[in-house]
Amino acid sequence: MKRLTLFYLFVVCISTALIAQPKHEVRAVWLTTIGGIDWPRSYAHDGMGIRQQQQELCQILDRLKAINVNTVLLQTRVRATTIYPSNIEPWDGCMSGKAGRSPGYDALQFAIDECHCRGMELHAWVVTIPVGKWNTFGCQQLRKRYPSLIKHIGEEGYMNPESPTTADYIASMCEEITRRYDIDGIHLDYIRYPETWRGSKSQENITRIVRRIHQKVKLYKPWVKLSCSPIGKYDDLSRYSSKGWNARRQVAQDAQGWLRDGLMDQLYPMMYFQGNNFYPFAIDWQENNYGRTVVSGLGIYMLHPHERNWPLSEVKRQLNVTRQIGMGHCYFRAKFLLDNVKGVYSYVSDYDRHPALIPPMTWAHHLAPEAPAVLSVKRTTKSDVLTWGGARDRSDGPYLLYNIYASTEEPVDISNPANLVATRYMWQQLRLQRRAGSRPLHYAVTTLDRYGNESIALQEDTYGSRLSPHDSYLLPNDGRTLLLSASATTDAEYLAVCTLQGTIIHTCPNQPHVDVRPLRDGIYELRSLNKKGIMHRLGFFIIKRK
Repeated sequence: MKRLTLFYLFVVCISTALIAQPKHEVRAVWLTTIGGIDWPRSYAHDGMGIRQQQQELCQILDRLKAINVNTVLLQTRVRATTIYPSNIEPWDGCMSGKAGRSPGYDALQFAIDECHCRGMELHAWVVTIPVGKWNTFGCQQLRKRYPSLIKHIGEEGYMNPESPTTADYIASMCEEITRRYDIDGIHLDYIRYPETWRGSKSQENITRIVRRIHQKVKLYKPWVKLSCSPIGKYDDLSRYSSKGWNARRQVAQDAQGWLRDGLMDQLYPMMYFQGNNFYPFAIDWQENNYGRTVVSGLGIYMLHPHERNWPLSEVKRQLNVTRQIGMGHCYFRAKFLLDNVKGVYSYVSDYDRHPALIPPMTWAHHLAPEAPAVLSVKRTTKSDVLTWGGARDRSDGPYLLYNIYASTEEPVDISNPANLVATRYMWQQLRLQRRAGSRPLHYAVTTLDRYGNESIALQEDTYGSRLSPHDSYLLPNDGRTLLLSASATTDAEYLAVCTLQGTIIHTCPNQPHVDVRPLRDGIYELRSLNKKGIMHRLGFFIIKRK
């Protein structure tokens, strides 16, 4: 706790100046469907209505993609109702205007396809315990089937967290979504006791629900991320009180324990606070992440004059501090972000100006896939067309994805997020438009599995040869001798060892064994030179003798 306090004193002094962007970071948004408050803003009754709803969603996703949001949490189970054709629960009224009536298309499938073609993850946001007002359609239908399962508290209905049937039922909903759809995550909301619950509250009852969902989801698709949105303060801290509102004791939500026990892959704590109610608790979440991913839920709705009328500087500081301590960020909600309340969208477009990859789930699978087999680049006056071959997956995922990098320097530095031009790309060809007079670009492609593990880079061979990554990327050596295949240098007269900046530091006649003992430890490029004075890159090699 002393470390937390000292670090807190440091981070609260961080100005709103931009902090260097990491390559891996979750940048998410909650996209709410209840009442259509984020989407859809119109009802679908016919083909025209369907097209309008779909156009609305595409416009939202385009604007989110433009500011490099990489994760969409789409409200999928609303209040014992859904936005997809479920075999368990009826349609929510937000889609067609009438609960129980189909809008004429599968909104979840459409959203998944549109997110994936933009290189974004889609997580199905499942509201768990609340089932709506007592006499609403979803609550009524559920009460008919399970008359003793639903608790009447105030005007609302809630599934009883103390009943094992609740765990089985909610798990069956998550299983249905996981089995039928190519989702990237299941995101649990309100996985806790109602704050108005009378009587004692047991953490084990809530954990039983989480455990049952985890069993169902991971059985079918272990790469699907399981996450939840806990109360923004886990518990009281030694020097900072939660002021009577925390996850662990008030609503029996042991979110940090779920990370520790491997039941959750991500957390999105709802940190809709300022000052001492935000920063020390953010640090507490990150210090207790148990190697998993924690994403700060930012209450940007508080910027609105009809809410708390926060200044934009508060959100800027929260973004900077959470990035400084290694947390991602998630906006509540999409409409306030896209409406650019107090300029928040404009600020984020600069703050997240480069894309970011989602942190890999190394705790579930850590072997990176193979790099693509070949990479060719066809250049025209207006565009570059990249084509590459597929690679073998080492995981149990259904397919591989690709990240594409570009730079005026070679080899392309894939550690720099500024060089990312496409992420989670689904195809094996990409056309990139070029501006007239712009410097030529060099390219690199990596493979990505569904756990987020990334391969080594297949760098473009500037001189046009199509070599495998094993031949063109790293050449074998033992610190004394560099080995070359006989076919690699058939037309070469000389060999040249260069720095990564292109400076030649050693030459020798063409031969299958190159003496590298005079070279210091480091990374080098090997080139060939033929009788016509044409150079070819043969590959890279690393000397590491210690």
